[in-house]
Amino acid sequence: MNMKVLFKMPALIAVLLLFNSCFNSCLSDENASIEREDRFTLEIGPMENQIGLYRLDGSLGVKRIGFTMRDGIFYIADGFSGKIVRYNSYGNVIFMIYNEETNPEPVTLRTNISEDEHAMRWAYSYPLEEPGWITVDSRRHIFAEDRLPQQHRIYDPETRSLLDGIILHFDQDGRFINYLGREGIGGSPFPRIIGLSTSARDEIVVICRIADGWEVYWFNSNGSLLYLIKISINEIPMLRDWPEALAFIDSITPSVDSRNLFIKVNYSRDKIDQSTHTRTGIEPVASVIWTLNAENGTYTGSVEIPLHEVTENGRPTGSSVFYSVLGAARNGKLILYSPVDTGGYSLLYVDTNSREQRRGFINFSNEELRFNDFYLSAEGILSAMLADNTHVKLVWWRTDRFIGEGL
Repeated sequence: MNMKVLFKMPALIAVLLLFNSCFNSCLSDENASIEREDRFTLEIGPMENQIGLYRLDGSLGVKRIGFTMRDGIFYIADGFSGKIVRYNSYGNVIFMIYNEETNPEPVTLRTNISEDEHAMRWAYSYPLEEPGWITVDSRRHIFAEDRLPQQHRIYDPETRSLLDGIILHFDQDGRFINYLGREGIGGSPFPRIIGLSTSARDEIVVICRIADGWEVYWFNSNGSLLYLIKISINEIPMLRDWPEALAFIDSITPSVDSRNLFIKVNYSRDKIDQSTHTRTGIEPVASVIWTLNAENGTYTGSVEIPLHEVTENGRPTGSSVFYSVLGAARNGKLILYSPVDTGGYSLLYVDTNSREQRRGFINFSNEELRFNDFYLSAEGILSAMLADNTHVKLVWWRTDRFIGEGL
């Protein structure tokens, strides 16, 4: 097995010496509004064309709903019902993978389909426990997070983590192939999974959170483990000008078309009341996206991210917050977001290579924010699941046009 294990962030480049000198000139103040396209709406419920988002009392459940979009096709992993459903861009169910014990028998889908049969819409039974994160490769093979039953979960005293996650692999028709664990196919369970993606090479990246940091498992398209990157909370890059700043890794985002990780680090400091010299809280100082090469564990670049100015009724309040990462597109391009008081999100496009930055805006109503989840495709299209009390809308914004050429 050709695997490299990186136990720590490299110490020699663990200090940011200076921010990019072209930062201010590279950031455009233009706030472009990006047109939204509503694709389809799903009802909330237990049937094959519904999502089991809420409990019977109307409250949000604690299980995860994951989704992804590829080539205009939506894939939803419903952890509440124990099913994975593939929809076309008009909301028609193509196929479903479902747990017979937690779902009613499909009404509109054919079951018990043999390998030599052809059907327009079909369903396969598989004992899904709690599917969550989901991704799809160029073959339209599905990789979905699932949790082991309670009796098979393991506590790891070395990392002080509960090992209970696996990655299920299904083919383009929804037939089960195998599962991935930490060592590869059939391996031991993962600690808590906080991210799952596939690259342009059909490599699979699993991001996990452990007590003292993060573990990133990088597999090739055959399921063999290539790299294990371990990031300790004690090895987060610090700022030279603010050595006392508190550093926190906000997100780890794999590159779409290279073996890089984009690590967003937020830096804060104590807020001091000058009259009493007492600590009154914390305030943001800076935010930086570091590029870490997964093959050799070295940093190859960094880019500063501006803080988002908070407004009230459209007027500045004098305080600022951090942007958060929505996802990565090809060629090192990222989109970040921050909520605005008038509804919707302020977007920030960042090119980690040229360091160009540009602001934009997407709009939706507050009623659609009871539950929301976002996915940025490799082509730069931003999709979302937006839920109110009775329905879930699948929408997208053509942020690929906002990003521009170079994808």
